[in-house]
Amino acid sequence: MWSRKELKKKARILIKSNYWQSISVCFLIAMLTASYPISRSLFLNYFPDKIQTKTALILPVFISAESFSSAFLDFIPDNFIAAAFLHTVQNYLKRPDFIVTSFLTLGVILSLLYKFFISNLLIVGEKRFFVESYNYEDTNISKIFFLYKLRYLANPSWVMFCYTLFQKLWDLTIIGGIIKHYEYSMIPYILAENPKISQKNAFFLSKQLTRGNKWKLFLLDCSFLGWELLSLFTLGILDILYVRPYKMNCKASLYLFLRRNYVLSRAPKYEQLNDSYLEHVPSEDELLISQALYDDSEGPYTKIAYFAPHQYPVFLFSVQPPIAAVKSPVNPAQNYDFLSCVFLFHAFSIFGWLLEIISELLSCGTLENVTLRTLPWLPLYGICGLLILLLLKKYIKKPATMFIINFIVYTVLDYLIQLFLDLGFGIELPKYHSYLAFMNGEAYLGDGAVFALLGCAFFYYFAPRWNSLFMKLKKWMRISICILLTAIFVFDLLSGIIQY
Repeated sequence: MWSRKELKKKARILIKSNYWQSISVCFLIAMLTASYPISRSLFLNYFPDKIQTKTALILPVFISAESFSSAFLDFIPDNFIAAAFLHTVQNYLKRPDFIVTSFLTLGVILSLLYKFFISNLLIVGEKRFFVESYNYEDTNISKIFFLYKLRYLANPSWVMFCYTLFQKLWDLTIIGGIIKHYEYSMIPYILAENPKISQKNAFFLSKQLTRGNKWKLFLLDCSFLGWELLSLFTLGILDILYVRPYKMNCKASLYLFLRRNYVLSRAPKYEQLNDSYLEHVPSEDELLISQALYDDSEGPYTKIAYFAPHQYPVFLFSVQPPIAAVKSPVNPAQNYDFLSCVFLFHAFSIFGWLLEIISELLSCGTLENVTLRTLPWLPLYGICGLLILLLLKKYIKKPATMFIINFIVYTVLDYLIQLFLDLGFGIELPKYHSYLAFMNGEAYLGDGAVFALLGCAFFYYFAPRWNSLFMKLKKWMRISICILLTAIFVFDLLSGIIQY
């Protein structure tokens, strides 16, 4: 038998040992999925003047698209076959009903695809992280993407699709929806342990694990209501910083307890819970023997040394990725020469521009240039990226400190740039009207938090990989690329200054 008191006690111990990894995972899941409604309030960037109907959000995009197609048609000869096709498309786009129906339908389809192939799989990855971190203190936050690393997506997507569909259907009955919510609650954990399991077996095992425990699971959720209310009063901040990690560690502890008893009882289909290393941490001797045996095989990890201490032995996992998917671990502690710094400045500036364009499209429904210039550069991203690479290297083993410093650097630079544009050129950028805005509406907590996470991703992942690809080029090619990018950037910058 299990008790809420013991589970919560263990969860508090786990939080102390993996606090920053836990909140990082919850932060990412809150941003990338709709699983944490309280936490997501942290990322709301609210502009009252942009609140429009769905129709009004969509139409401006395609009005501008129509204008673009008209201009494009002027350069096409009348006898060119593409002209007839574009004229047909243009005529359809002039019908608002067609626009709204077609693209709302497209939006629904894309939302469903995101739900089933990204959001659901990330939720499984989240469960994998917390289950692994129960016994492995150095579990990496990248574990939430483990299904993508394995390149094993079809079966987990199908099982989670059935899980979502059946739950929605049962929700129509209200009482049945509550019961099935707890009966199905172990399915993501079972998939996290065994991605190969069939839909039928996953549902069966979840039903067996929760048999006689549904009421206790309900009471366990109720015991967090006080924390949930406090999270609401803190606008989702407390949910990220403590409540969600606390709850996830508690649920992971419960799953491991239930599966342990089920496996020991040799109940039907217990062999489907086949990842014994979630509970049994192998000794150094066991690892050495397993490694020796493994190296004699043709497994995908034979070419790299992937046997990190205090981490789950991935080379012993029941599902192995294709050889092409296994890459050597990224080394963020590498040195960057002058050419690399120049290249990474431009790369991250352009990458930031793409992110802002996507954000503008998702939030406002319009494709607008987010810079004061013509070409796709946002220097703020490049400047912050270089500062992170050059000044924060000594904090490489302190990701929490790296996150806090990134937040401060971005917020200060964003404020100074807006102040410079306002005082120097009379360009006043829109102020934030969110309840999480500060610095007289010039800064926004959600933006700062997102950029801080992005800065950490740039330092630990993007910059090392981009630089490795860049260094594979010959020196004269690296010099040429840097000169060309810099010349284009300076020309565009001077043009913008002259214009304004």
